[in-house]
Amino acid sequence: MSKIKGSEINIPTILKIDKGVFDLIGEDLKSHGIDRVVIFLGNGLIDMFGERLLDSCNKAGVEVLSYQELDDVNIESMTAMAFEISNKAEAVMGVGGGKVIDSAKYMGYLRQLPFISVPTSSSSDGFASASASLLVEGRRVSVPAAMAYGIIVDTEIIKTAPVKFIYSGIGDMVSKITANYDWLFESCHGVSRLDDFAVMMAKKAVNSFVRTPFKDIHEDLFLRELLDSLALSGIANEIAGGSLPTSGSEHLISHALDKIGEDPQLHGIQVGIATYIMAVIQDHRQKRVNTILTDTGFWDYCYTLDLSLDLWDRAIDMAPSIKPGRYTYLHEEKNRQAAKELMRSDDILKRIFTKT
Repeated sequence: MSKIKGSEINIPTILKIDKGVFDLIGEDLKSHGIDRVVIFLGNGLIDMFGERLLDSCNKAGVEVLSYQELDDVNIESMTAMAFEISNKAEAVMGVGGGKVIDSAKYMGYLRQLPFISVPTSSSSDGFASASASLLVEGRRVSVPAAMAYGIIVDTEIIKTAPVKFIYSGIGDMVSKITANYDWLFESCHGVSRLDDFAVMMAKKAVNSFVRTPFKDIHEDLFLRELLDSLALSGIANEIAGGSLPTSGSEHLISHALDKIGEDPQLHGIQVGIATYIMAVIQDHRQKRVNTILTDTGFWDYCYTLDLSLDLWDRAIDMAPSIKPGRYTYLHEEKNRQAAKELMRSDDILKRIFTKT
């Protein structure tokens, strides 16, 4: 018998990304044998979606054991809450933005319960990832979790979120272009090994998205492609056993900004700007990156932000220390210097970085 074993990965069992699917959540849970669920929602979402959610579960005969809003990502609080979840629970659901998705996901992971991810905005691929961003001793840290058992995204709800969340999702999605190139760079330096299937999945996800025809970013087709591609990115990470296919130097800049900035922008906004910077430094698909950021209106939004050159200089210098075990383009000093010079010479970036 061969000693060589094939790969095993987890993928969502429930995957619904379309308009109107929110009101069918109860049916989806019931059809997959889930009869009892605990639900966590983001701040203010009980008033917005609570009645619809409870009605959907009640009609399907799914018992909601507990139901509360949550705005806490402290790992100690999440650990304590996880073990207060009823032993009768058969699944944990998170409804809302990144905070509640990450918190509910982690609690499900601790209790070894299926996690149902119901994002109400398209701000990043976190709704489909197997990790959670929580506060550990006051600092944001990515901790292990599990791939969602179910992902349910209603595009009609996504449309109701402020448009900056769509721009954030666009920025996070386009970053897979530079992240994959960083992984190749790292592999060539012997620091890590490429997983060809994970690379293929991440590339297919971003290429499908950037080639989607649209006239308005609120169109159903555009939003479905964005959300489908973000979900595929999460699966690429699951294949790779980490975030290498979808998180490179552009994410390191964003994480550094989160640490040193008093009022960080949305994750995907920071990442999108950093993706353009790194695409130019990598000399890899910068025209494609610029086209999608221009055509979607991402740049127009960024021009309103009045960002600080000094802060971004410091973030670029700090980036390699965020994950010292990696070796991205920014781990070389010449590339960090080139990135800082680019912010002062590029016509697009000069309009964004208006403060010294």
